[in-house]
Amino acid sequence: MTRGMDLPAPLAWLVDEANDARAPDQFLAELGAKLLADGLPLAGGALTLAVPHPIIAHRTWMWRAETGAVIEALGFASGPFSQAGHKWLAELGPVHSNTIGSAAESPVLGWAGNRGFTADETARLNEVARFAAAPLAALTARAALGALLEAYLGRRSAARVLAGALRRGTGETIRAALLFADLRDFTVMSEATEPAVMIAVLDAWFDRVAGAVHAFGGEVLKFIGDGMLAIFPVTGTPSEACEAALRAVAAARAGMAHLNAGRQQQGLPTLSFGAALHLGEILWGNIGSSDRLDFTAIGPAVNLVSRLEGLCKLLGRSVLISGAVAAETKTPLVPFGNHELRGIAAPCAVFTLPDA
Repeated sequence: MTRGMDLPAPLAWLVDEANDARAPDQFLAELGAKLLADGLPLAGGALTLAVPHPIIAHRTWMWRAETGAVIEALGFASGPFSQAGHKWLAELGPVHSNTIGSAAESPVLGWAGNRGFTADETARLNEVARFAAAPLAALTARAALGALLEAYLGRRSAARVLAGALRRGTGETIRAALLFADLRDFTVMSEATEPAVMIAVLDAWFDRVAGAVHAFGGEVLKFIGDGMLAIFPVTGTPSEACEAALRAVAAARAGMAHLNAGRQQQGLPTLSFGAALHLGEILWGNIGSSDRLDFTAIGPAVNLVSRLEGLCKLLGRSVLISGAVAAETKTPLVPFGNHELRGIAAPCAVFTLPDA
């Protein structure tokens, strides 16, 4: 605890305890509550941080004093963001804000009052901003690291790594619906296409399929050349995970149809793909060398869904579904018999969508 100083409770909290706040929403809510208890007439607060992310420029957390609730807004426009939370605060009352630092993308901490702030209250909020600089610097660094890990590992995997799951060979067994998707004729196309154009093609393909996965609660675990492995963890019932995976496949197909319509208008060849779904257990954790790790999934279920996707071209179908998924879904499916899969001991019951 702070010794030798007679600090108001909010400042003492910033010195002694604020570094324990693991997330910006927790920091904002606790600081707002401390300021309310100290007599400041707050209606709400907002905290904006820049994040190093491919599409998100900044994140803003907004706290409402009446309920104590915090909501988050994402900013996708690049450039200055000092006014990101200002409009929301202005709807609550008069606004006081501080930029915590001198850099162009320094954190911005703002407050809305139930009435105008007096000179004394303004001075107190300015003092809060000065004391908040150190804990906000640490919080910003953690948020930046989290954003980078999410961009490269995915949200769930990033959270596990941030929580300290760093040792090789550590992991957990989870049940999930698995999706493996692969772009057709990629090798032939890449040999006849400029690298920059090929990268644009891959980006467009992954935007459609990964976007569909994320829209329905899944997570991309791995991009493998022109292929992708994603999971929909079973957090409720297995049928919920399987239905989410099927909806993601439907959305990806719709996205690719739209993309191909545009390519046809440009006189470009259409893109075809194969996708497979399976339900099973995976080992999700750290694998690799002693000094270079990969957070990924392995196990018989991963092998099966990969082999099942490889059967798409042979059977002339864009989507194949294992019997394990078929048993958990009410979506109408067409049985396609039992098939031997390379490296898989038992034949796999295979289904497809009526229009696949």
